[in-house]
Amino acid sequence: MAGRAADKAPRVTAPRLAPVRPGELRDDPAPDFRRGERYDGVRYSRASADGLELGGTDFAECEFAGVSFNETQLRGATFRDCILTEVYAPVLTAARASLRDVEIGNPRWGSAELYESGWQSVRIDGGKLDYVNLRGSKLTDVQISDCIINELDLGSCTATRVALKNCTIGTVDFSGARLKDFDLRGTDFRMISGLGSLAGLVIDDYQLTLLAPLLASHLGVVVA
Repeated sequence: MAGRAADKAPRVTAPRLAPVRPGELRDDPAPDFRRGERYDGVRYSRASADGLELGGTDFAECEFAGVSFNETQLRGATFRDCILTEVYAPVLTAARASLRDVEIGNPRWGSAELYESGWQSVRIDGGKLDYVNLRGSKLTDVQISDCIINELDLGSCTATRVALKNCTIGTVDFSGARLKDFDLRGTDFRMISGLGSLAGLVIDDYQLTLLAPLLASHLGVVVA
């Protein structure tokens, strides 16, 4: 019987994450970032792009270590085959940005405006994020692990093979989202909104007990 139950258990497809291996990098100790330019094969360490207008800029096979992007305008920027470690941004403005094959380690973001972005094969490990706005974004093969997020807005996003592992989240908004293989198991959360858009969400037994009162209220069920 146990074997039959296991066979009937729904299968969850994990994110398909390609390892990020930039080629040989050259160091640029004093970068002169400019809007719309392409930067390829460069390592930036403890540099600052604060307040710069970098909309539409293309970064390919680059590594960022301790770089500050506070109030940098990265609208429509592209990051491909990049590694970002300890990136700092109290205000991150990167709406409609494109991230493909990107690893982000221990970020420190305050308000992150990332709406209508496209993420494919993106991994975030560690860090603390106050507010992350991914509203209307398309997320494919994304994994966020061991991260503290105060508020995560996934309203109207399309998310396929997304996993949040061992994270602590205050509130998550799924309003209007389209989910497939969205794995929330093992993550602590305080509040979930958008209860009518949870099809495709994968949770564990404990999380179900947390959601039960919210679902009952959403459905108009009275528990007496």
